Amino acid sequence: MATLIRMSEYRGGPGFVHFERGEITQLLTLYATRVASGEWRDYAIDVLPDGAVFSIFRHALERPLYTVTKSASGPKGATWSIARSGRPLSRFPSLAGALAALERAPHPIAT
Repeated sequence: MATLIRMSEYRGGPGFVHFERGEITQLLTLYATRVASGEWRDYAIDVLPDGAVFSIFRHALERPLYTVTKSASGPKGATWSIARSGRPLSRFPSLAGALAALERAPHPIAT
């Protein structure tokens, strides 16, 4: 017999960090633009104990090209960070700053 798990009890703790609907919409809008240009091809969303991660892949079988991480909220709110190929690039107090940095990221040259 299956066990019923109430999601409100599972994820409702004070340390639970997740993407809000508007944040996901903004991330997917940028992602769709880059997919249309042929630069990005896959993404993944992970929820970790200390933050939520949106990973962007050029090829599904490789390491993420970029990761956008929303860290646990502090007194000033959530902190956003961007990493490229596992190396931290920068931190931002808002998603808008993180997305602006991703938009400025170098684009590969089409051959």
